This record gives sequence, C-alpha cells and structure tokens, in this order.
Amino acid sequence: MALRLDSQIMYLKGVGPKLGDLFARKGLKTLRDLVEFYPRAYEDQRAARNIASLKPNDIVSIKATVASVHSVNMGRSTRKMYDVVLRDASGQIHCKYFRVPYKGYFERFKPFSEVRVVGKVIEYRGRIEFHHPDIRDIEPDEENQDALIPLYTEIEGLATAKIMKLVRAALTQIENWPEEALPKWMRDKYELKPRKEALLEMHNPDPNKASDYVEFKTPAQRRLIFEEFFWLELYLAARKTGFQKEGAPQIQNAGTRLTALEGKLPFQMTGAQKRVFAEIKADLEKPHPMHRLVQGDVGSGKTLVCFLAALYASESGYQTCLMAPTEILAEQHYKNAVKLLEPLGLRVSLLVGKTKTAERREVLADLEAGNVDLIIGTHALIEDEVKFTNLGLAIIDEQHRFGVEQRGILKNKGNSPHFLVMTATPIPRTLAMTVYGDLDVSIIDEMPAGRSPIQTRAIFENKRPQALQFMLEQLQKGRQAYFVYPLVEESEKIDLKNAVEEFEKLKAQYPTIKFGLLHGKMKPDEKDQVMTQFRRHEIQVLVSTTVIEVGVDVPNANIMIIEHAERFGLSQLHQLRGRVGRGEHKSFCILIMGYAVSEEGKQRTEMMEKTSDGFKISEFDLEMRGPGEFMGTRQSGLTGFKMANLIRDMAILQQAREAAFEVLKKDPKLSFQDNKGLRDELLREHGPAALAGIA
Repeated sequence: MALRLDSQIMYLKGVGPKLGDLFARKGLKTLRDLVEFYPRAYEDQRAARNIASLKPNDIVSIKATVASVHSVNMGRSTRKMYDVVLRDASGQIHCKYFRVPYKGYFERFKPFSEVRVVGKVIEYRGRIEFHHPDIRDIEPDEENQDALIPLYTEIEGLATAKIMKLVRAALTQIENWPEEALPKWMRDKYELKPRKEALLEMHNPDPNKASDYVEFKTPAQRRLIFEEFFWLELYLAARKTGFQKEGAPQIQNAGTRLTALEGKLPFQMTGAQKRVFAEIKADLEKPHPMHRLVQGDVGSGKTLVCFLAALYASESGYQTCLMAPTEILAEQHYKNAVKLLEPLGLRVSLLVGKTKTAERREVLADLEAGNVDLIIGTHALIEDEVKFTNLGLAIIDEQHRFGVEQRGILKNKGNSPHFLVMTATPIPRTLAMTVYGDLDVSIIDEMPAGRSPIQTRAIFENKRPQALQFMLEQLQKGRQAYFVYPLVEESEKIDLKNAVEEFEKLKAQYPTIKFGLLHGKMKPDEKDQVMTQFRRHEIQVLVSTTVIEVGVDVPNANIMIIEHAERFGLSQLHQLRGRVGRGEHKSFCILIMGYAVSEEGKQRTEMMEKTSDGFKISEFDLEMRGPGEFMGTRQSGLTGFKMANLIRDMAILQQAREAAFEVLKKDPKLSFQDNKGLRDELLREHGPAALAGIA
C-alpha cells in the first residue's frame, strides 16, 4: 500500500499493530507524527572523551563501564534518587536521576556492561557528575565513530537507535508528499528550506555541521522552528482580525466620575497606572472591541486600573463584570470596589459559589434589570442563568487561570463587549507575543510609593529553629506571619510537611501564640472566619497552603515562611512572597528547603534571593521549565512546541509573527490560490474556529 503522511504508523514496514499501539500511547499515530518526532539532541561521537578530561558545562559523549547502580532515599521521603556509577580507565563519575524516566529503566544497566553516555557535565558540591544524562547500551551495529547521531526521547521498550531507523524508513517510504503550505514569496523572503528537505536533514544530520545542530542553527532546524511559530501566529492574527471586524459598545463620556475618584484617592497614581489606563480608555472609545492584556507585578496597582475602566464604562450606561479565579480574590476585589466606587454612585454586587440562594436570586434579577453596574465573582459568572442588560466590559483577573473557552462564554453574554485581562504573573514578552498574540499588551512597570522591599533568604531544614526565633521577634513587635506548606494533610506517597499536622505542632510548641489554619478543603464560611480574624489581628500566625497565593492583603503581616520551598514553582514562590511587603514595616521571606534538593530546586531558591523583579523571575522560570509548563495546560494555543524555543528562537518568532500579519494584510480571507495551503493547514492545526475571524 502507498504510504502518505496521514497513514497510520502500524502500516510502516517493521512496525505492525503491537508497536503501532506503543507509539499511539505516546501520541504518535500517523507517519506525520513520526517524522515530526524530532531528535531532542545530537551525539557527536567524534567528540568522545574520557572521564578525567571532563569539565563543568561540557556537553559530551563518553564510552564507559557500569560500576554500580543503586538508589538513595531522599531525606524522610519515600522518593528515591538513583545513582549510576560509571568507570573508564581514567576515573569514575556519578550519573544522578531525581526521577525515573520509565519503569525498568535502571534494571537495564548491569555491572561491567559497556554503555555510552551523552549529557551535560554538572559541578555539584565540589565534584563533577551528570544529572539525567542519556545512557544506552553499546549496540553491535552502532553507527561508526565519525557519525552525528540523532537522539530521540525514549519510548518504553524502544531504544533511540530503533526509533532512528523507523523514522528514516518512513521518510524514504512516504509517497505523494503534499505541496508546500508556505507560499513561495514567504520562503524566499525568510530564506526557508523546502519542508521535505528540512525533515530529511533533521533525521540524517551532516557530521560537518555538528555544532550548528547542537545550537539549533542549521537551515533545516530554522525552517521547522519558523513554521511552528508561524501556524500559531497566523491563528492569533486571524483572531485579532476577527475582533477588529466586530462592532463594539462605544464608550465616550466626560469622565466626571473618574475625576471624582482620582481626587478621593489616599495616594498618587503611578505614571505607569496613568499610562495604562490611557491606553485602555483609548481602546474603549474605538468602534471595535478592546482585547487587552494588563501585566503588572504583585502590588503594582492593576485593580485600581480596572476599577477606573469599569467606572468609565458605567458613565456610558454599560455594565462591567470582573471574574477572579478564587473566592478570596473575588471578595477582596468586592470590598475594595464597595469602598472606592459605591460612594460615587456605582452599584456593585458579588456572585460566588457560596452566595446563598435568596441573595443569588436577587443579584441575578438586579443584574438582568440593569440595576448592577459592576458585578464581581468567580466561575459563577459564566453560568447560563447569569444575564446582563448591557454588558460592555468584561475583565478577567489572573488570566492564566482561565482558558479561551471562558472568554468565549463571557463574550456571548454581551454584544461583543470589550475585554480586559489582567495577570500578576509577569509573562516574558516572547511568551506574551505567543500565547496572547491576539491581545494588545500593557505593562504596569512601576510600583506604588510605600511598598517596602522584601528581604528573602533560603535556608536548609537545620536552620529552622533560627527562622522560628526570628518570627517570634517580629510577633513581639506586633507584626503577623504566614507559614505556608505544600500539602493539606499527610500523604502516603510523599513525605512532606503538611499544614494540618504542623499547625497542631506549632500550637503545642508555642501555646501563647494565636495560630490560625487555612486550606482549600475548608468550607467557605470557615475560610472567611479565619481571614477576618487574621485581618483583625486576632490571629498572629496564619498556617496555610497556597490558597493564599492571590487576593490576600494584610498590611501588618510582614514575614512569610515557606516550608519545602524547593517543591514550589518560581511563579508560586513569587506570588506567595507578594503577600508581605504591603505595609510600612520591613518585610521578610524565608524559604526553608528539605535536605534532598535537586540542582533545579536550588537554582529556583537562589533566583528568589537575587531579585524581586517578577519579569526577571518569569524569564528565568520560562527558560527552566519551557512554555507548556510555565503557562499550564489551559491555554489552547500553546500545546508545546516540538522544536521551537521561546528564549533561544526569539528572532525567528518575530519573523513568523511579521509574516502572519503580512499574509492577512495582503489576503484577509486567505482566498488567493497561493494561500490555499495556508488555509488548509490552519484548519488542520486549529480546527474550523481558526477561520472564523477571516471568513
């Protein structure tokens, strides 16, 4: 049978149903999936070295003998660290694994067997070692020593050499390769290789270009990186084109309430707040809907900017909804709105999951009758029974917690309302261009006067008594503290401290201190009671999980202690730290690490000590984790690039974005014959919704 890109892998010679099923379980179903299963690295066997010659940061290939394989318990945890010790005539080196690649991985390596290791040399506690290198058996038919060998992410039961042979077989057996999707003018302008050639070279690399392959600089890699970015950018550009065709509520008025609010503020707005609100105001006055992302670090004053937008919309008779990811954050916004906006005549309501039935019925009736100007809530706002009279502005806080679907539901509750999305998780510019390429971006890059800097220190478990003593000294001065744990209750799988157990221990250890407990499993009324007591200083130390990550604002709390800090992501650590430093008192954040800390965990805590700049932290976080993990799984446009890297390939991303907008400028409906391939591929990549904006 003739094989095509959309043929099932099982029909490739040497595969069959059983192996085909193994590939399918890893998401590889068609030959297109297989040939786009790109090497994650290349092994240049000409760069083979011996152990004694290794230096930190070298990326090397070495041949060695297995001396031993053993596991080590990580502290009191049931988690294990695996150590494969290798030896050659010049010395020995440890290969450490903090996670198991797949079941049975370490059982493969028998003492005295010969293996090849490829990886980056790490200096850790004064000696060199490998962390998570590639180790594979030396195979009898291994490529000769002058080859540049592609290395693939291992699939259980399939060695990288077997995968390489199957991919190469697919490339030679596929017939009827489709026409190029990218038009000729684009390939010429950006000097892009033909796609088929690029794929062949990726899996059959030229040994003379070894360093270029390692650095992702070959023309083949560049072509494939460009198109990965291009399909997403074209999709986002099409969405933006669609927005600009829609009519929108035109909000134009004298802004008398705005002037009144600014006059009553107990502080001066920052220049950044004024600039961003001016951008929003200009958008609200345009004939098509605003789609704007406002980024600002923790405490930069985004909430005030969105209140100003709601106030401005209300003067033209439009309603605003503000959707937050948690009830705590929604309630915080509601209290601030009542304090700032109700004296100016704005009618504010709250709708969350715990809103009682009678009160809920009343809020919904008022909203539908037009008696509510600003409604603040959680996911409850997107339920079917929520109806607006005249929704003109939808604001989504902590945008990364919601998906595109929620935006769509809110949009349908009004007549193409303006959209303002906010995040306190600073997003690097490259990622904002990619994930939010359909949005205009505003950045509040200035902190209000009076925000005290937060001193951050990372310590190991053995220094915990000193941290507790320091906390007691702060409490004696009248301050309050947060104590954050990664778990609610004890877990059988991982031995980490948990909030419930440690709350009891701390109470027993310090009977004169008033402790409170807060976690996600508590009932809403219980959470409210605890937070009210903490705000009133009836609780001195709040023991909590990450439920306090956003929306908690207690100016008197000036010390944040985070247990097992190595278990938290950088973004979470930064958000948690942002709960302190909100008042006039000098503030502190203490990161307590367990004994078994990976190099990555250590790097995260070091970064927290170095800077409080959320944008620097987010750049570092993106570089460490990659975009998929950084953003979570909710963003439907960012499914994880196969080869493109947002940090390394920023220049290519900018070219792909430029090309996408140029295409739609020349051919807004992608109706030209040259662009038929673009239209077909856009449909294949993103489905019928992708064409909605350009139909």
